Amino acid sequence: MKTNNPTQQAVVTTADKVFEKIQHAIVEGEIPSGSKISEPGLAKHYQISRSTLREALNRLEKCHLIERKANVGSRVVQCSIEGLLELYITREALEGMACRQAANNMSDEEISNMQAMLKIHAQTQELKDGTGYYQEEGNLDFHYKVILGSHNKQLIELICGQLYHLVRMYRCQFGMYSPRASRAFDEHSSIIQAIADRDGELAEMLMRRHIAASRKNIENKIAKEITQKEQTNIQLIKS
Repeated sequence: MKTNNPTQQAVVTTADKVFEKIQHAIVEGEIPSGSKISEPGLAKHYQISRSTLREALNRLEKCHLIERKANVGSRVVQCSIEGLLELYITREALEGMACRQAANNMSDEEISNMQAMLKIHAQTQELKDGTGYYQEEGNLDFHYKVILGSHNKQLIELICGQLYHLVRMYRCQFGMYSPRASRAFDEHSSIIQAIADRDGELAEMLMRRHIAASRKNIENKIAKEITQKEQTNIQLIKS
């Protein structure tokens, strides 16, 4: 059964193109989290009208990548431990459910494609070195493929349509390059095996454990960065 994918809509208008460019820049950290959005600056940078830019910003707001407040303006969402906890607890429940449904609804061909995808992942040098596990957006993203494999329109809309890019923002900036890379890959392999075995209960449990471990890893990295910044500020004050 073909399932519509809300993360891959046809890029037709100028606003579509600008939305994708800004979205990518935010997710990858090129536009820092918490930074103020300058509408005149972005309109000039992309050589577009303010109305076209606002259309792109409206879509970014719906993806939870920016926050807009009256008389304040727009800012990129701030990556925080609190935001991480809320997002990953939600992911744990929803993606666990998607994983259980994928075990029931994925076709044999879809499962074979995912197993082939993991073989591609295994060949990346960073994963071989155990230093990083970067996954391209969309068809090479393990989580994305599991969610689509659930064939549940409501779950796909909730996770892919509303939360996917915010999740990638946290993963790209804090979770894809870490000592947990090799373990995360092994966990993916166990999850797809459970799906292949049509064991929905096991697949859900493994996915929930996997996301919980990822959350803890990113939480520790954010806390460490905050501590380092505080220590640097103290040193600057003393000097």
